[in-house]
Formats: sequence, structure tokens, C-alpha cells
Amino acid sequence: MTSIAARFVAADRLRELFPGFAVSALVAATAQFLSDHYGAPAMLLALLLGLALNFLAEDGTRTAPGIAVTARSVLRLGVALLGARISVDMLAGLGGPAIALVIAGVILTISFALLVSRFVGRGWRFALLTGGSVAICGASAAMAIAAVLPKHEKSERDLVFTVLSVTVLSTVAMVVYPMLANLFQFDARDSGVFLGGTIHDVAQVVGAGFSISPETGETATLVKLIRVSMLAPVVLCFSLVIRQMGLADQDAEKRPPLLPGFVIGFLILAALNSLGLIPPVLADWASTFSRWALLIAIAAVGIKTSLGRMLEVGPVAVILLVAETVFLGIFIVTGLHLLG
Repeated sequence: MTSIAARFVAADRLRELFPGFAVSALVAATAQFLSDHYGAPAMLLALLLGLALNFLAEDGTRTAPGIAVTARSVLRLGVALLGARISVDMLAGLGGPAIALVIAGVILTISFALLVSRFVGRGWRFALLTGGSVAICGASAAMAIAAVLPKHEKSERDLVFTVLSVTVLSTVAMVVYPMLANLFQFDARDSGVFLGGTIHDVAQVVGAGFSISPETGETATLVKLIRVSMLAPVVLCFSLVIRQMGLADQDAEKRPPLLPGFVIGFLILAALNSLGLIPPVLADWASTFSRWALLIAIAAVGIKTSLGRMLEVGPVAVILLVAETVFLGIFIVTGLHLLG
């Protein structure tokens, strides 16, 4: 009898969550359709369409519970599945100096964000959120980092602002950076390192790289995935430091685990892929599923967020994100010149 009752409870819970999930999935599918036909980034379109549907997340609506769960759980599934694209062989193929340059770029960009945020009156949470998203992998990193930061009344607003901003900046970079690579007279490999080491989102890296040449596109994608592989250690470091300094939520129910389950899933899949236990076809499916999960999740995040509240962030926050993007670009270009 207990198992039957549990099944009824689970079924009721699914019925409660389905309308919100369905709306988020519909927004994501619409965004992908518009992206395929008009060329704009699907992630950006999903976020903007979601913002226009904020009324669906208001208390008392049938869609609110499902939207809240989709924004949290589906997001974590999407981030975890990114690990299926990471392998040790991928890292070894690029060479030590280039890997060191990319890793240094991640660390120094986050450090730069923390430093500059103190001078412009932004908190350390915002600095870690924006710095990590610029340094690692744009919207995906922002959503993963937000999961381990202590919550406050503006957490959701800051997350949506960061996702929107890095997606726009990444789109601009996809157009401008290939021209800069030509201006700097980079060869195909260096162009790939430059694009993969500086553009925020994976899709824009692929678009920019293959617009130059197949070799540049392959190198850019490889470098970008190395930055993606930094997601797990960075999230772990953030979590450790936050706890060590006593900045974590004191409420045990609100406090995130030291290493969230989705990050552990990311690491397990990366390890399995490194051991050759994930067939290429399965890795491709995981990548596609991850992209759709992240797209549905960002649509839900957009629906949950009020556009009016997001505008409260102010121009200083925009300047900080642009400064972080410029810093990373200058660092990678300088490093490539020094490496010869």
C-alpha cells in the first residue's frame, strides 16, 4: 500500500510540474527555430522570450512550480552532460604552453573581476558570477556557479543579467574576433587558440572558428572545451573558499553541498570519456541533450525573472563585464605573442 501511495504522490507531483516544464520547452523550441532561420543565438532568444512571459511564473499560476524546478534541475542535468565531451587526450593534443595559457586566463580573469568589483561597488558574489562566466563558458558557467553561491534577494536577477550580457558579448565577439585574428596575423592554430580562449559560449566559438578555416575551427573548439573542463575545479574552489571564510548560508537546508551532484556527474562523464568508455555516438547524443537541457533551463530562468528588476543592475555592471572580456582578450593575445 505504501508503494502505491508513493506512486500516486509522484504522479501528482509530475502533473503539477508538467505545465511549467512544457512552457519552458516550448519557449526553447521556438528560440531554436528562430535561431536556425535568422542566425541569432538560441540561448539569447530563449532568455528574451522567457522574460516576456514573466507573468507565467507568478505565485498561484499552474506553471510556476514547473518553471522553478526546470530552472534548477534541468539546468544541472545539462551542465553534467557537458562532461561527456571532455577527455585527457583532448588536453594532451594541444600542448603544455597553450594549455597553461588558457588555464592562466581563467584564473586571472576571475581575479581581475574580484579586484575591479571592489572599486566599482559590486559585491564578491557578482564578481565570481561574472568573472567565472567570462573566464570559463558563458551562460553554462554562470548557472553552475550560481548554484554554489550563497543566495540573496538579487541572486536570480544577477544570474539572468549575467547570462544575457555574456551571450550578447559572445555574439559580438563571434563577428569581431575573426577580423582581429586576421589583423594580428595569427596562423590557423593561433587563431583557434585566440578564439577558443576568449569567446564565452561554445556555439559562438564554433561559428567564429570555422568561419576562418576548418583547422582554426577544430583548434578553437578544442581550446574552448579545455576552458569548459575548468568548470568543475573552479566550482569546487569557490565552494571551499566560501565555506572556509564562513560566507556560506548558515541554514543547513539552504547550504549547497561542497561539490554539487551535477559537478560530480560532469567529472564522472569526463573520466569515462577519457577511458574510452563512452562511444562517440553516445557522446554526441549527450552533447545534443545537454544543449537542449541548457536551452530549456535558460528559458525557465528567463520566465522567472522580471525585466524591470533586471534593469536595476545598472551600467556599472555592464562596464564590469565588458572590462573582464577585454582583459581576457588582451591576456590571450599577449600570451600568444610571447609564445611565438
